[in-house]
Amino acid sequence: MSEVKYVVVNIVETLLRMLPFPCKTGVIKIGNPDRQSPVFLTCNFHLTVERVKRALRGMDCYLLVANSRGINVWCAATGGLFTNHDAISALKTSGIEDLVDHKQVILPQLAGAGIEAKAVQKKTGWRVVWGPVYAEDIPAFVENEFEKDSEMRTARFPWTQRVEAAAFWGFPTSVVAAILAFLFWREAVLSLVLLIWGMGLAILLSLPLYRHLIGSEGKKSGLISFERGGLQLILWGIFMLGLVAYAVLIENFTWGWVIRWGVTSFVVILIFSVDLRGFTPVYKGNFLDGESIKVSLDSSKCKGTGFCEQVCPRNCFEIDRQQRIATMPRADSCIQCGACIVQCPFDALYFESAGGEIIPPETTRRFKLNLMGKRLTKVSGDAD
Repeated sequence: MSEVKYVVVNIVETLLRMLPFPCKTGVIKIGNPDRQSPVFLTCNFHLTVERVKRALRGMDCYLLVANSRGINVWCAATGGLFTNHDAISALKTSGIEDLVDHKQVILPQLAGAGIEAKAVQKKTGWRVVWGPVYAEDIPAFVENEFEKDSEMRTARFPWTQRVEAAAFWGFPTSVVAAILAFLFWREAVLSLVLLIWGMGLAILLSLPLYRHLIGSEGKKSGLISFERGGLQLILWGIFMLGLVAYAVLIENFTWGWVIRWGVTSFVVILIFSVDLRGFTPVYKGNFLDGESIKVSLDSSKCKGTGFCEQVCPRNCFEIDRQQRIATMPRADSCIQCGACIVQCPFDALYFESAGGEIIPPETTRRFKLNLMGKRLTKVSGDAD
């Protein structure tokens, strides 16, 4: 893909990221691979495939694209759309077994909540190695002989991702708002679009300044993410002061105009921040069960194999190689994705309610998160 086309794909598919963008499944040859070349597997979300291909440039390898219904890796895996069956199907039907002499496949780490490595190996004979969280780290991962450091294992939310998040929330929101404004408030169309994009970028780019105010990692802070809405009100108050000052400056102050824009701006702030935590990779969403469940470790069952450490996107675990046991020194960072529970072959990890009730690991493997971030199990382990 040419550089211009790659940039266009990134822009368009980021703006429309709320929608599925499926691409063809199957084997893609990168460079000049031979029978010993590594095999990478990813989802069939087109933007992900193009970014992974870009990260693999200069290597000789195979990229196996599996069906995730056109959804990105993490969303598809946690939502039950990127599963053992999809990985197994890709390995068995793509013809990759005829192209290599080994049976080792590298999966994206964020697929850990949906694809159980043990099941894949049992059904296909292929051993799963978990790659890094971000495609950009693949070259370093390969150079390090397919070993990850803590940085490669940890999901972050740098400014580039925050801009992308503002874009894929701001674009559909501004389109809908522009259509409504064109019908009922035509003179405000451009100003409304600028307001939505400006608010989105301001809220997300300034996140490092107030992240400590939206609740400690692992803590649910209520329906509205900024500690029960306080910071939204502060942002809205600042905007209103600027709005009034602008109206006075241009000598066009009327209460009707200020009230209309005040209500509009408050709605925009709520759209972007009612679950701000939920569309970051570093916090649990406000609609998740939150404090009602946590990941618990049964040390009597733990063998210290480190599968949990390999798939945890928040680097919660540490493995004592000598004692052969895992610990959770950063449990407060847990976002309850369930990947560690899904991957533990000894069922040493499980969800536990505040009252001590246990959700069995097999239940977590079976039921995934819905679009609102709700895990489709009750604490008793039954389906909702």
